[in-house]
Amino acid sequence: MRYRRFGRTGLNLSVFSLGTMRCLADATTLQAVLERAIAHGINHIETAAAYGASEAYIGRALRALGYPNLWLTTKILPAGDARHVQQQIEQSRQRLGVDRLDCVALHGLNTPEHLAWLNTAGMATLQQYQQQGIIGALGFSSHGSLPVLLAAIETGLFDFVNLHYTYFQQRNAPAVARAAALDMGVFIISPADKGGQLYRPPRDLQDLCAPLHPLHWNYRWLLSQPGITTLSVGAATADELAFPLAVADQVEPLSPEEQAVADRLASAMEQALGAEYCRQCYECLPCPEDIHIPEVLRLRNLTLAYNMEEFGKYRYGMFGRAGHWFPGQPADRCTDCGECLPRCPSRLEIPRLLRQAHSQLQGQSRPRLWQGI
Repeated sequence: MRYRRFGRTGLNLSVFSLGTMRCLADATTLQAVLERAIAHGINHIETAAAYGASEAYIGRALRALGYPNLWLTTKILPAGDARHVQQQIEQSRQRLGVDRLDCVALHGLNTPEHLAWLNTAGMATLQQYQQQGIIGALGFSSHGSLPVLLAAIETGLFDFVNLHYTYFQQRNAPAVARAAALDMGVFIISPADKGGQLYRPPRDLQDLCAPLHPLHWNYRWLLSQPGITTLSVGAATADELAFPLAVADQVEPLSPEEQAVADRLASAMEQALGAEYCRQCYECLPCPEDIHIPEVLRLRNLTLAYNMEEFGKYRYGMFGRAGHWFPGQPADRCTDCGECLPRCPSRLEIPRLLRQAHSQLQGQSRPRLWQGI
């Protein structure tokens, strides 16, 4: 395991952090996962008040293990008044069994309304806790748009950011770069699951990434970037940790062999999509029907280029169901109004491509992993 400085927090974190959203079966399972993570060299655990009994299970495991030398991050929702925030912090401290929370993140700073909350007494209460030393570092996680991410980073209120960014979704690259430039810690969330369900990749993607496994390729692509501190790895059982952590000591720049994978993936995308390749410029937005056109077409890109259809169906099935955590309506809401067409620099026939994507990806919708947020 390698370790990196978590920006201005000063914490030296393992390049993989244990995310506990999936460790919800029972306290015994979580303790086994935690013990195995520590054995692999992980020293940072991430949880949230909204992850069911996760905080309580972690607190129980920490007591059983004699409070090993770990850094803890928990998350609270950006909502409520000062009293509500105080209750959230005190409850998290009690459940985790700690006097001090090493890191606290606002959970889902996703919208302009959430940004406005930063000017309330609730946020001021968090800052007071930080000044008193009850909270160490203060950060935020976001599933929101790039403009929201950048606006939150530019407030100067935060020491770290948790965000989505993978080889297969590079939209947030400017946020990663800006956070690193401001000496913020950068924590990449769900690079395996929301990054493409890379733990069960289609054969076409495996062939393109060979001799690397697609999961390892994506981790290496991320870890080769020094501005990124740590990647989330989730495990429902202790045995699930060994395979992803096989690259935990590989943080150097991409080798020629690894760069060749990037070249093959890019070439395959160009060849498969041709003149119908959506290059994710986002100029087509906003859509009058609230269709997230770039994300729909990104899923289409991945399906046609790499046969990532199951992942596409998984994500597409969330449109219209997950609110600000995954905004946008299904593509069959398109009315052929044509407003997007003159804005597209690639001159894509967007309504037709949206219909194609909907026809291919309208598989059975799936609930989010944790429905409590």
